Amino acid sequence: MYSIQDRVPVSIVIANYNYARFLRRSIDSALEQNYDDTEVIVVDDASTDDTADVVASYGPRIKTRLREVNGGHAAAFNTGFASSSGKIVLFLDADDYLYPNAISEVVDAWEEKTAQMQFRLHIVDEHMHVKDVFPPSELPFDSGDVTPKLLRKGRYQTTVTSGLAFKRSVLDRIMPVPEQDFRQGADGYLATVAPLHGDVTSIDDCLGAYRIHGANHSVFAEKLGQRARWRIQHDFHRLEALSDQATEIGLEVPPDIGLRDPVHLEERLASLCIDRDQHPITDDSRFSLATAGAVASLEMKTSLRRRAMQAAWFLSAGILPRRMAKAVLSWKLVASSRPKFLLRLSKIIRSAMG
Repeated sequence: MYSIQDRVPVSIVIANYNYARFLRRSIDSALEQNYDDTEVIVVDDASTDDTADVVASYGPRIKTRLREVNGGHAAAFNTGFASSSGKIVLFLDADDYLYPNAISEVVDAWEEKTAQMQFRLHIVDEHMHVKDVFPPSELPFDSGDVTPKLLRKGRYQTTVTSGLAFKRSVLDRIMPVPEQDFRQGADGYLATVAPLHGDVTSIDDCLGAYRIHGANHSVFAEKLGQRARWRIQHDFHRLEALSDQATEIGLEVPPDIGLRDPVHLEERLASLCIDRDQHPITDDSRFSLATAGAVASLEMKTSLRRRAMQAAWFLSAGILPRRMAKAVLSWKLVASSRPKFLLRLSKIIRSAMG
């Protein structure tokens, strides 16, 4: 639909909360795009660190929106979008950054029916050393009309905040993001409902960096049960939003949609196995979740070997004695907990699948 010559205006909204130590790299990456028609908006969600000094140093090169009360991820997204003007909008987490060609690549690949663009990111550490790719290259993106997959299991292969771009007219239909339900993980809301209004276009190249560090909301490995319960609740909010949006356009979401999604089932199994007393779904059993997970795994769009291994993992977590099942769960969900032989085996398998 667009070409570089069209000079389509693009907005990059950087959402920040107490990430002053990373923020300058993020802002610089947005300002250094080799695509000229780009505005940069920094939303600070009532930080208590040195963020104000960092953003002030950029002067008029960026738009700055300083929230007086912390509202969370969704509130920052809503504030930034309200101040934006681009026909394409990217939301960039303040600890992540884009490569100089990111926007030009997005604009060049944009198609007439595109509602959402997605691209891979390098996983980097605090010092910006590349560790991996997200999503892993062996997991193919879902592209085109992903509505059938969304209506079948509530999920498709996508990525995180900083690897997504959205058509403004679609955001006009689905925003504001519900702020109470998505204080964290607002990208989950957008990536779930935006594809109901157009196609998903995917770029397999890495166009930015996803920084993993001890302060990420997504990283609290020592509290595996807590993380699982948060992700379950986040999924319930996503699926409720999906159902509401689908109803508006005459579609229906099945009530058991989560039981067809191996990612959701993985978290439910982890929550039940690790901390049964606080598990939010009283009717769940390890065996039923494991069986559903095995079936859902075999339907994944990956290699037969990967599907079989995933199914076997579910069954072992559902059948083994609880103590052993907890270890199996931990090994899969938290890489740092894996014995050395499993780390070596994982590398061998990924290399063979690559």
